[in-house]
Amino acid sequence: MDKIDKKIITLLQQNARMPLKALAENVFLSSPAVSARIERLEKEEIIEGYEVKINQLKLGYHITAFINLEVAPVQKPDFYPFIKSCPNVVECNCVTGNYSMLLKVMFPSTMELDTFIGQLQKFGRTSTQIVFSTPVAPRGIDVNQEIPTDN
Repeated sequence: MDKIDKKIITLLQQNARMPLKALAENVFLSSPAVSARIERLEKEEIIEGYEVKINQLKLGYHITAFINLEVAPVQKPDFYPFIKSCPNVVECNCVTGNYSMLLKVMFPSTMELDTFIGQLQKFGRTSTQIVFSTPVAPRGIDVNQEIPTDN
């Protein structure tokens, strides 16, 4: 991956709908050349997809929370299908520490969040943090940052 690929990725992280012509102008290549690079980055799975950023408040989702959940390994075959079927779960990660799962959820109200936590507790102990504000929203990776290597 060269500097031009990194510039294309940076631009697409800022605006995934940037027209091909505008991308080409920014990296000083032709549109077909940029298209070929994007296709290669997708084929190499460096670019895995494109997402739409939604204003959750305008859709009525006023509560964002992080839920730590302790799930025993024997419960994971039941837990994974359950959690994948929950539309309010926007992210689920297996983590280290006192809890084995970290969920990011969005709900219209604390009452609905409370009901969901009750459902989760059949899998194990929970700890919940409700988000007040987000000073750093989800953002892309700085592809230009040098990553140190051990020699």
